[in-house]
Amino acid sequence: MSYRRGKRYFVIPGNRVETLLTFSYAFKQKFAMGDKGGDNHSEVTDFILVGIRVRPEFHSLLFLLFLIVYWMVLLGNLSMIGIIVTDPRLNTPMYFFLGNLSIIDLSYSTVIVPKAMVNILSQKKTISFAGCVAQLFLYALFMVTEAFVLAAMAYDRFIAICNPLLYTVRMSRSLCIQLVAGSYLCGWVSSILQISVTFSMSFCASRVIDHFYCDSNPIEKISCSNVFMNKMVSLSLAILIILPTIVVIIVSYMYIVSTVLKIHSSEGRKKAFSTCSSHLGVVSLLYGTVSFVYLTPPSNPELRKVASVCYILFTPMLNPLIYSLRNKDVKDAMRKVVWKKKVLL
Repeated sequence: MSYRRGKRYFVIPGNRVETLLTFSYAFKQKFAMGDKGGDNHSEVTDFILVGIRVRPEFHSLLFLLFLIVYWMVLLGNLSMIGIIVTDPRLNTPMYFFLGNLSIIDLSYSTVIVPKAMVNILSQKKTISFAGCVAQLFLYALFMVTEAFVLAAMAYDRFIAICNPLLYTVRMSRSLCIQLVAGSYLCGWVSSILQISVTFSMSFCASRVIDHFYCDSNPIEKISCSNVFMNKMVSLSLAILIILPTIVVIIVSYMYIVSTVLKIHSSEGRKKAFSTCSSHLGVVSLLYGTVSFVYLTPPSNPELRKVASVCYILFTPMLNPLIYSLRNKDVKDAMRKVVWKKKVLL
């Protein structure tokens, strides 16, 4: 068989024409499928959030539980923020960090809980593609920021106890603002990287996310792409976030314990430890619940969901209680507010 190309002729044996045509057709099909698979994530307009699997008669009870705890999250954290802003005695670095911690706790609960509550009572448990991206971005932003703010609070306690005479010089207002701004910057960068790798995948198998919010692990399970790079990025981010924050906290408290043990007065030791116990409680609560979530076997997704509820709802609810019940300054400020209300009434 002969073909003409320009002014030149060339001959292809008949038995090879069929081979070439077959190869060309197969290549085009594969290329088309590759294009479709690569662009398929842009065709997904929404996802379905399975939520926590309970019997239908328990949906109202689950909704009520979420509502009560979320209301306590709002009340506790907004009260803490209000007290810190209005009471001039709490205008110190420690309470500046504590106020930001309350804002963060309130924010990442609000990113997830209202939508989860709507889906509990709804038959159509969907979230838009853009909504899922925004939810994962904001959730990761606030979680990472909280880890760095807790590390900054540990450094603050280290300076206050180990170098009390230099405390006001070392922990200046500008340094506190820089530490909090740096925490948000780290959260922003890590969130951008996380959503970039997560939503660059193809979703050609399913759009059903087995969770009550958009998280990277269940999203990876519904992808038909190779998730090796996603796993490596997530692991690298976890190491870069957890390792430095944990090191700062551990080293700070090693110096704190060493300094406190040198105090001869038992009353002095008790007072020094009391200023750190609230922070240690919050750190233990956060890292304990997060570790429980991500160390839970993937074969048991329902247990992972329950653990997620703990740090999305119960951790933000307990943090203000831990600081208010174990902190004399906060308790005095709260009594002052209550007394003013009684006088006005």
